[in-house]
Amino acid sequence: MKNTKFYTELKKLNKPLVDILEKESDFLDVPQTWHVVVVDIQNSTQAVVDGNHHQVNLTATGSIISVLNTVRKFKQNIEIPYFFGGDGATFLLPSTLLDKVIAVLDNYSIHIKRKTNLVLRVGHVSVKDLISKQCRLKIAKHQLTERLTIPIILGNGLHKAEEIIKSNFKELPKSKFNESLLNLEGMECRWEEVNPEQNQAKVVCLLLDCVAEEDQRAIYKKVLIKMDAIFGTYTERQPIKSERLKLDASLYKIWEEMRVSLADKNWFYFIKNWIKTNIGRIYFSLSKSGKQYLKQIGQLSHSFMLDGMINTIFTAEQDKIDLFLDFLNQLESDNKIVYGIHVTHASVMSCYVLDRKTSHSHFVDGTEGGYTSAAKMLKVKKKALAN
Repeated sequence: MKNTKFYTELKKLNKPLVDILEKESDFLDVPQTWHVVVVDIQNSTQAVVDGNHHQVNLTATGSIISVLNTVRKFKQNIEIPYFFGGDGATFLLPSTLLDKVIAVLDNYSIHIKRKTNLVLRVGHVSVKDLISKQCRLKIAKHQLTERLTIPIILGNGLHKAEEIIKSNFKELPKSKFNESLLNLEGMECRWEEVNPEQNQAKVVCLLLDCVAEEDQRAIYKKVLIKMDAIFGTYTERQPIKSERLKLDASLYKIWEEMRVSLADKNWFYFIKNWIKTNIGRIYFSLSKSGKQYLKQIGQLSHSFMLDGMINTIFTAEQDKIDLFLDFLNQLESDNKIVYGIHVTHASVMSCYVLDRKTSHSHFVDGTEGGYTSAAKMLKVKKKALAN
């Protein structure tokens, strides 16, 4: 149980992330008995080009919800670190949870293939195996906002695991779907695109990787200090603001949510949630508890991750973006970093809502492919670097 609760009992660090990155002693080694689990949509870039970004996003969110609902069944208040990637997700799990989670995710991948024709790659690698391949995998727990605590990873272990899993993937037959293993309770995706506050502002999706693994702390600290100087604090630049949130009660939104969250069509679910969404517009605009929920959404939105790379979505005006790009291009020309970026007009959000008062999480991406589009640019640069 000690290893099972390693992350649950990890000390929460309330200081700014740049201060956490100052000291390696704030990071602990992930136990070698733990495992990295990766969920990734095959050919997600093409799916986005084909106009299926909403499906891609919802599928990635569903993988996180599947795992969190599985862990919740243990009723031992176990926290697990996870990262949303727009077209997939990565988890760190103790061995006691591994078999159950993999069974649920394999089943979820069959469900997604049946419903959307997307191919979801699922796999796992032990931390012990990653360490044997000279990968580092260190973790800290950071209080990002008043309500949101996130894992911070140093080392390339998660990304090495992703490479291994993608190269060894074999698709499962549809016939093995087990409806009893499908649990997407709490999945919601009913918000309109979220536009920035200023008319001239854009939404920036950034993926940034340090070339030398041992330089990650220093380089990421430098990048974050620059972002604060140009764009303002994390709270100031993050894209989800309560006053910008508007419910989308379109039948299409409810239909897509139902397709992913249920094994089969359910007209009662469809009509009930369409009515709830329309009522929700009044609830959020007039009731005190509704307004409080909207305020919490910004506090509980995942728009920054550090999983060995910086993954973030933020708002900025074009002249400040240009200034930041000059800084990044200099670091890249010095062979310190490689980055992918996608600048778009709005952000999108999918949600996991068990309780509107205390238990909800919100996963943020950019329109037009967001993280997936930024990843396409990053892959091209990394390929050129390898050659």
